[in-house]
Amino acid sequence: MGPIVVSIVSVSKGKESRLSRIGVRDSKMLTRRKRNFLLDEIHAIAEEVKVYSINSNEINEAMRNKISINELEALNFARLIDSISVVPSRIYFDSPDVVPERFGLRIKLLSKKSIRIEGIPESRKDRIKNPIKVISEHKADARYPVVSAASIVAKTTRDSEIEMIEENLGIDIGSGYPSDKYTIDAIKADLEKGSLSPYIRNYWKTMGLIKQLKIDDFIS
Repeated sequence: MGPIVVSIVSVSKGKESRLSRIGVRDSKMLTRRKRNFLLDEIHAIAEEVKVYSINSNEINEAMRNKISINELEALNFARLIDSISVVPSRIYFDSPDVVPERFGLRIKLLSKKSIRIEGIPESRKDRIKNPIKVISEHKADARYPVVSAASIVAKTTRDSEIEMIEENLGIDIGSGYPSDKYTIDAIKADLEKGSLSPYIRNYWKTMGLIKQLKIDDFIS
């Protein structure tokens, strides 16, 4: 339930170590209070911070058109790259794809910037002058402070949007993740009313399982 949030943080080489010193880590390893505290610090250190929320309607539309979540994220990462004013020498991505280089290649094909993907050999004719070096890795948010910073920006943004959804609906929806009992209970209780529908990712496996359980309850 709720948006997928993607973020890019641009930091000059001389300031990158400051992120570690203030306690920037993978957002999943931090409390909400700590993430909120670090958010202002990240903005103060960074050259640029960009964030985009992919709302449930966009997610549902993509999945209806057989566009995978990985493809949707790559598209929006490419948009973030194209939106930054200062062209970086390298960019690190936390890859959701089981093949990290494939995720990097998707971004390269979608971005308007000149990009070279670390780990993918290029022929002489494909080489470009002064490309942005892209490093796409699993768990990059735990390895690179600048990616940790981006994960904190994305997570705090999503938390705020989940809060706004709760205020609009007047109910507790938890974190919005399928592992959260409050989220699942809210969806189950709301299936007849439909007021949550603008915020639900209808094509995800979790929704199919919940709907099937409701049908089974009705039959029994």
